[in-house]
Formats: sequence, C-alpha cells, structure tokens
Amino acid sequence: MTTATLDAAQEVAAGSGARIGEVLVAIGALDSVSLTRALADLWGLPYVAATRTAAALDVPGLDVGTVLAEGWLPLEQRADGVPVVAVTDEPTPELRARITAAVGQDPFLVLADRWEFQQAVLDRYGAELRERASLGLWGRSPAQSARTVLVPWQRVALVVLALASVTAAVLAPAALVVGLSLLVGLSFLLGTGFKFWSSLRGARMEHVLRTPPAALAALTDHELPRYTVLVPVYREANIVAQLIGNLGALDYPTHLLEVIVLVEEDDLETRAAAEAASPPPHFRFVTVPAGQPQTKPKACNVGLEFATGEYLVIFDAEDRPEPDQLKKAVLAFRDAGDDLVCVQAALNYFNAEENALTRMFTLEYSFWFDYMLPGLEANRFAIPLGGTSNHFRVGGLRRLGGWDPFNVTEDADLGIRAAAEGLRVGVIDSTTFEEANTSYPNFVRQRSRWIKGYMQTTLVHLRDPLRLLRVAGPRQALSFLFLVGGTPATFLAVPPLYAVFVASLLVDPAALAALFPGWVLWLSLANLGVGSALMIYVSMMGAFKRRRYRLVLWGLANPVYWLLHAVAAYKALWQLVTRPHYWEKTAHGLTGLTGTAAHPAGDGVPAPGA
Repeated sequence: MTTATLDAAQEVAAGSGARIGEVLVAIGALDSVSLTRALADLWGLPYVAATRTAAALDVPGLDVGTVLAEGWLPLEQRADGVPVVAVTDEPTPELRARITAAVGQDPFLVLADRWEFQQAVLDRYGAELRERASLGLWGRSPAQSARTVLVPWQRVALVVLALASVTAAVLAPAALVVGLSLLVGLSFLLGTGFKFWSSLRGARMEHVLRTPPAALAALTDHELPRYTVLVPVYREANIVAQLIGNLGALDYPTHLLEVIVLVEEDDLETRAAAEAASPPPHFRFVTVPAGQPQTKPKACNVGLEFATGEYLVIFDAEDRPEPDQLKKAVLAFRDAGDDLVCVQAALNYFNAEENALTRMFTLEYSFWFDYMLPGLEANRFAIPLGGTSNHFRVGGLRRLGGWDPFNVTEDADLGIRAAAEGLRVGVIDSTTFEEANTSYPNFVRQRSRWIKGYMQTTLVHLRDPLRLLRVAGPRQALSFLFLVGGTPATFLAVPPLYAVFVASLLVDPAALAALFPGWVLWLSLANLGVGSALMIYVSMMGAFKRRRYRLVLWGLANPVYWLLHAVAAYKALWQLVTRPHYWEKTAHGLTGLTGTAAHPAGDGVPAPGA
C-alpha cells in the first residue's frame, strides 16, 4: 500500500470520524481479512481464520441477539478447560467482564473478521434467527400480529352479521337491498373523498416539505451516521446485477454504508448472479434461513438482526433511488424529534409510457406519493408505508418489533403500528424509480397481495379499538379507517356500483324501482359519479406534478383501471379466508426498457415549485 493511499484514507477518516481501516476496506485498498490480521497483531490477539467451522461451545442463556449486539461468540473449550471466545473488535474491560460472567471463567479471546463472524452466527444460530424473524412480534405482542386472522370477538361479530343478513334477506329483502346499497355507496364515496381531501392538503405542502439545497450542500461527511441498506431478493437473478449498479450510485460515503443483500436459502441462482457481478466491499450477502412463512418481512427481520447502522432503508432489487436520498433522510431525522421513526421517499416509475397499464400505474403512484402522503403528514395522520424506500431509525424500528412476517403488506402495517404506538412517519422530497408492471396477470397478483394486507392490517388494528383511540387519538384512528380500511372497501364496492349504473341504462325503470327506490338508485349513481370524478382529478394532478403531460388524459381511464383493482380485491378477500399468509411473488425485469433508457433527464422529476 502506497503512502499516498494511506494519506488519502487518513484524511477521509479524520473528516468523517471513521476508522482508517474501514476507509481502506471501503475503497478497496485492503480486504477485510487482511485488516483483521493486522489488528490482531496490533492488539495482541490470535487471529481466527474460519469461525464458521468451529465446534460450538454451549453457553446457557446466551441468545443470538446478545451475540450480535455485543460482538462475541463462544467457539470451543480447550483441552485445559479454558473457553475460546471470538470477538470482532478490541475488547474493553467491560466486555471482558461480561464474557467472563457468561462463560463462568476468564476466556481465551481471539479476533475474527467481522463478516466471517456474522457467517458463523448464521451457521450456529440459524434456527434461532428464523424463530426470531418469524415469531418475534407475535411472541412479544400477539395482538399486533396477523398470524391470527380473527380474534374471538371478531369471529363472533362476523357470525352475528352473517345471521342478521340471512334473516333480513328472508324477512325484509327490500330493506336489505336498500341498506347494502347505502353501505356500498357511502364506502365508495368516503374512501375516494378522503384520498381527494388528503391530496389537496398535500398540494398545499409542497414548498414546506422540500429539503433546503443549502442545508444539503452544507452536510459534511463528519455529520453523517452509519447507514444500513437492506435489499431482500428472491428469484431475481435477472436483475440483481442492475441492483448493484443502482445502489452504487448513492451519494454516501461507502465506509459509512452497509448494503445487506438478503437471499433466501433455496435461491442459489440469485446469489450466484449477485456474487458474479463483483459487488463492492460494502455489499454483503446474508442467507435467510429456510422456513415458513417465506416472506419479505421475515427476510427483513433477519437483516435487522445484522444491521449496524444508526439508520436503515429498504430497497427492492429493481430500485433506482435518487443519489442524495440518504442524505435527505439524515436531515429529516436530524431536524425532527425522536418520535419520528420513519420517513418515506416517493416511488415512481422509469417505464411510465411502456403500455396502458404502466401509464395508469404511474398516475396512481404520482398522486399517492406526491400528494396524498404529504397531505397525511401535514395533518399528522397515520401513513401506510410503501414497499420500498422506507428510512428508519434503527432503535425505533427495533422497539416496534420490526416487521410482521404474517402480514403480506408489512410496510403499511408498520406505518400504522408506529402511529398506534404514538410515533410519527413522515415523507421526504426524494424519489426512487421502479419498474411498473407491464403484465396484467402480474398486476393482479401484486395488487391482490397488497389489498389482502390492507384487510389484515385493518383486522389487526381494530382488535382493540379503545386502545387505538387512546394512544393514537381519534384523528389518527379515523384516517386509518378511511385509508387502510376504506381502500379495500372502495375496490369491493366498484362492481356493485358499476352494475347498478349499467342496470339504470338497460333495465326498465319500473322494474328497477321494485328493487331500488328512486332515491336509493340516484344516491348510488351520485356516489359513483362524484367518487370517480374525484379520483380522475387527483390522477391528473399527479401527472402535472411529475411533468408527464402526455399522461394527463389517461386519468379519464381511471374507472376502467379500478375494475382491475376490483378483480384483485375479490381475489384478496378469497385468499384472506383460504390462504391468509400466502405471499404472491411479483415478477420483476419484465420491461423491455432499462432505468436509464426509459427515464430521460427531467421526465418524471417533480417540477420545482409545482
């Protein structure tokens, strides 16, 4: 290693508060094992080359959480009875004392490479990690977990409702039709009306939410914390190399950045493709132990166990975040109180105009992330997170218990759970570009999972409505009902309302009046008309915000787009009954465009001051 390299690394370390060894590894001047060998010599500790193959020394009461948090692992017992313990850093007197107390005598300490250490923990504690990732939230708070679909009182209420409906159908069918018509129509109008109102509130907050460019430019490396990026992948060998390139473009010091790619144990193809792409030194691969449920949130819980950053963000394999997104998140957390546990970046699509479906997808995401979520934040309402680009305080995320692996929309659930615990979720003015679905069957699979998760989340957080009201407050509770509960209800209401509309055109009015009194019919049609008009309007708003003017008139197709959502909603309802925890995989890499080719400069980026 040249003097010039050492001097440059020393300058970076001095400016950021990092260790020079971390900097040398991050820039590729030194590999991690060579650094560990040098530190072992410096600290007078023997170096252990392969802790993952060492015989296990059982220490009663020692769990994987303690092992990872404190950075020590019992390996074996020497012939003289002295326990051999691996550490990953220079042991302090306090750590030596804790190890001695745990193993019962003074240990023989050896130094292990940090990544080899983590691999050893995976090998040794794989079953316990799987248990913690799968059942951790359910074990600490069963009421917050979707593992149980319905609690006893909800089952009783459902049975009573079913019996009442059957009785009404026999004794007063006309009254039942009127009642159902009112319920369906009002559900549709309230759901769409709340989204419209929130989007208008968000439009008023654009200037307030922007990160001041001067503050971003003034942010120095010395102020930046360590950041963990979790990337759960499954059967995505075709795009994992693209992932490495996209995340490599992040404007964040690599010696402060830890990228953990979470690969399922049975997905050898994706891991091989990722390793073949020659990832940089700050990329690491963690194998998610096999077991049910095999879901993205379970993988993220495993990654959370290994995260060493102060902050953490989730990205999907096809994501292309704006380079300064992590820095904007740091500023948002720095300027807020500790009750801000998460900030959500906007999501949008790089293949917006590939076909009719991608156009509608883009309109939907543009109003949702650019207007509605900022509107929710402005009113301090609960924010259901998107599936990616969620930035967390790691301490707060762990206090919440991580993600629920039994909820198939774990991100939305976590946002609502944060609100239910008195914590806040905010938004930042940064965008992550993704691949919009180009396939209709793939869209229905994705949306049915998303809607089923909203149904799960509604059932979970209504188990104790009095506690929700007490902790989150009436405003938060009502916004949760309108948005998370109202969204599936809106989509389920689409076919009945459309059927009434078609019947009003084709069926003789006198015959129709036998089932629907005039005022009920016109009220249903008014709800459909007003709700549809509101959603067309906000869809068009999103197109203007993103300067995608060619998509504006596509907002008129929103009623047809909602029919696709209705198909997904009824599929979700069926799966909630038959396969509540089944995770329908969304295929990626179907587009014929790349992120760069499909996203020319200025297209899809919010207009300044729009």
